[in-house]
Amino acid sequence: MADLSLEVVLFLVLAALVAGFVDAVVGGGGLVQLPALLVGLPGASVVQIAATNKLASFCGTSISAATYVRRIRPDPRTFLPLMLAAAIGSAGGALVASLLPRSAFDPIILAVLVLVGGYVWFRPSVGELTSLRFQGGQHLTAVVLTGLTIGFYDGAIGPGTGSFLVFALVGLLGYNFLEASAKAKLANWATNLAALVVFVPQGAVLWQLALPMAAANITGGYLGARLAMARGARFVRAFFLVVVSGFVVRIGGDLLGWW
Repeated sequence: MADLSLEVVLFLVLAALVAGFVDAVVGGGGLVQLPALLVGLPGASVVQIAATNKLASFCGTSISAATYVRRIRPDPRTFLPLMLAAAIGSAGGALVASLLPRSAFDPIILAVLVLVGGYVWFRPSVGELTSLRFQGGQHLTAVVLTGLTIGFYDGAIGPGTGSFLVFALVGLLGYNFLEASAKAKLANWATNLAALVVFVPQGAVLWQLALPMAAANITGGYLGARLAMARGARFVRAFFLVVVSGFVVRIGGDLLGWW
C-alpha cells in the first residue's frame, strides 16, 4: 500500500473525521468509514481493511469515551459488565466471522433499523429522561445480554454497532440518549480493543494509513462528544434519527442494487 495517492489518503482521512464525529454522537461511524476504505483500497484484503478500520475507530472511541466519562460520569455498575460482555461477544463473533456471509445479515439489519427508527420517531419522549425498566439482578442480566448480543454482531460484521448499543440502552434499559451514548462508547471501545488483539499480531493493520485516519477519527470523536454533551439528549435523539435514516437508505440501496 506504499503507492497510495494523496487524493486517496485525503479522502480516507476526511471519511475518518466524519465517522469519528458520527460515532461519538450516536454510534455507527463504521457505516461511514468502512465503505470509504472499501472504495479507496480496492486492492487490499478484507482483513487489512477490517484491521485498519478498527485501529482508527479504536483511537477515536478512546477519546470520545474518555470525554463522556469525565463529563457524564456513567454508573460503573452498568458500563463495566456491559464492556466485559461486549468484549466477550465480539471475540466470539470474530471467531465465526469467516463462516457468516455478509449478504445474509443485510436484510436483518435493515429490518431492525426500520423498527428502531420507527420506535424512536413515534415515541418522542423516549430517551429524554432516564427511567430504568429493571432493577438489581434483572438489570444486570439485561445489560450482559445486550453486551453479548451486540458485541457478537460487532465481531462478526461491525458497522452500526454503536447505534444498536444506544438504542438497546434507551429502548430496553430505559436510559436517556446522552447517558446511553456514554455507555455505548465504553462498550464499543471494548469491542474494538478485542478485535485489535486479534488483528495486530497478524500484521493486518496498514499503519501508514491507519495512523492519519486515527488522528482524524480522534478529532471527530472529540468534537462529536463535546457537541452531544453541550446540546443534550434531544439533540442526540434527532441526530440518531438522521443517522438511522441514512443507514436505511444505504443498506436498502445495496439490497436493491442502486449503487
